[in-house]
Amino acid sequence: MFESVRSKKNPIGVEFIKKGLLTDAQVDRVLEYQKDHKDLRFAEIVDILDMCDKSKLLDTLAEKIQVTPVMLDEQIDINPVQYLPRDMIINYKAIPFDVDGNTIKIAFSDPQNAARVKEIELLLMNKGFNIEIYVTLYTSIMQQISNIRNVSTSYVDKEEQDISKLVDNIIMTAIERRASDVHVEPMEDKVRIRYRIDGELLTITELPKSRQDVFIGRLKSMSNMHQEITYDQEGSINDFEGYSIRVSSQKNINGEKFVLRILRKNYDARNLFELGFPESNEIVARAFDKRNSMVLICAPTGEGKTTTLYSVIDYLDRPEINIASIENPVERRIEGINQIETGPNVTFASALRTVLRQDPDIVFVGEIRDEETARIAIESGQTGHLVLSTIHTIDAIEAITRIRKMGISDYDVSATLVTTISQRLVRRLCNKCKKPHEITDDEKKYIEKVSKLTGYKFNLDNIEMYEPVGCKYCNDVGYYERIGVFEILCFDEYIKDMISEGKSTIDIRKYALENTDYEPLIVDAVNKVLSGITTFDEIKKKIII
Repeated sequence: MFESVRSKKNPIGVEFIKKGLLTDAQVDRVLEYQKDHKDLRFAEIVDILDMCDKSKLLDTLAEKIQVTPVMLDEQIDINPVQYLPRDMIINYKAIPFDVDGNTIKIAFSDPQNAARVKEIELLLMNKGFNIEIYVTLYTSIMQQISNIRNVSTSYVDKEEQDISKLVDNIIMTAIERRASDVHVEPMEDKVRIRYRIDGELLTITELPKSRQDVFIGRLKSMSNMHQEITYDQEGSINDFEGYSIRVSSQKNINGEKFVLRILRKNYDARNLFELGFPESNEIVARAFDKRNSMVLICAPTGEGKTTTLYSVIDYLDRPEINIASIENPVERRIEGINQIETGPNVTFASALRTVLRQDPDIVFVGEIRDEETARIAIESGQTGHLVLSTIHTIDAIEAITRIRKMGISDYDVSATLVTTISQRLVRRLCNKCKKPHEITDDEKKYIEKVSKLTGYKFNLDNIEMYEPVGCKYCNDVGYYERIGVFEILCFDEYIKDMISEGKSTIDIRKYALENTDYEPLIVDAVNKVLSGITTFDEIKKKIII
């Protein structure tokens, strides 16, 4: 009897028929009703149309979706608006109905809407509460909503404050989860909130479109932006102790997108070796502890170049040394370092000219991005200073090509540039949950390919490989924090001669591979996989061979 085409298309409808709660004709009627009420679920319509016994309806629904049922026939003992905003209760059909210590019990008419459940969980978590999820009847929820529509005006004031609390909670949770950025993205029918954690963007929650304007208005207010302006703006938030948050807005077709960059104040630079740099004081000294020279960290945007330079500065810093940095912006404040921030009236080049009159020993230039800055940096290195900077290139050797293309002569490059270092960031396996991994034939073939390309022989005896699992500690991702993979090219006299003679980077790479201890990025990356730090999936995302 329950084999009609429409019944087959609705599994829960079939379930109701099997249990004898509905007839085939009633299921068809529900589906017809749903055509004009697309926001309602099947069981909600059955409840609205009063088609079967309420308790049996609720039990069947709870069994189907595996959520504990609760009947809310009577007035509940708590005031729900004390815990959730009124508009959230009304729009999400979710009602707090009991509190037990720090646990709030919440009944939903549709607990399968994961985005709504997640937003409520996020809001209450930062108030110190856990939640227990229940399912109840749609009509019961609506009755409870009618009871709270007439609550006292004191709760109306509280409701107006809730959007502020929601924004605060989203930022506080981002800080707790080690997010570097928060993305607020208006979409056609919702607002998506994502965190960038360890380089990966993760969707945290979604807000209804109806909350977009008030949410963005609150962000603008906190960031000291103009409320009425919808084109690109920049601002900052300094309301969270120990953190500075840079805010950028940009108009798109669905509204204004915001990105919040979270920066920790009074940053303690991490040890170079903790970042993944080869654990050899000899290599560190050979790469950095020089004068009359320039050292470049090379990588695409977002690969940790500045973090590495901060660690280098921490390694080199001594009371008798004057260190100055020129940055845009100053991402980390370091005690004892003279940090200069560029802006509309202060360029890297102009700041560098002034810094050179401040008797520096070491100059940290945030980025070599044009000929003028490159030329002054080169001249600084030739007049007794150690210049540390970054440049956007794919590897350490291509930094030579990049500097040449900025108009710097081969002689000046060879006379000043002494070390180039390329790096990428890959996610570390979570030490709390990673499990042993047996190397596969495909992985062995990959290693053989790397060996042929680089000439490096990997030791496959007694390797310790692992794979991600996921646990509470790593937010069920399987990875926790990131580590750098590095390649280091220290220029010997022959390489300097090759540069001054205008030799190509192909020739320089061939010489470096055959005659120096230079090892390409992929070598360090594979060794970190074989030692159980990361995985082949991670390094393949960042390094193409």
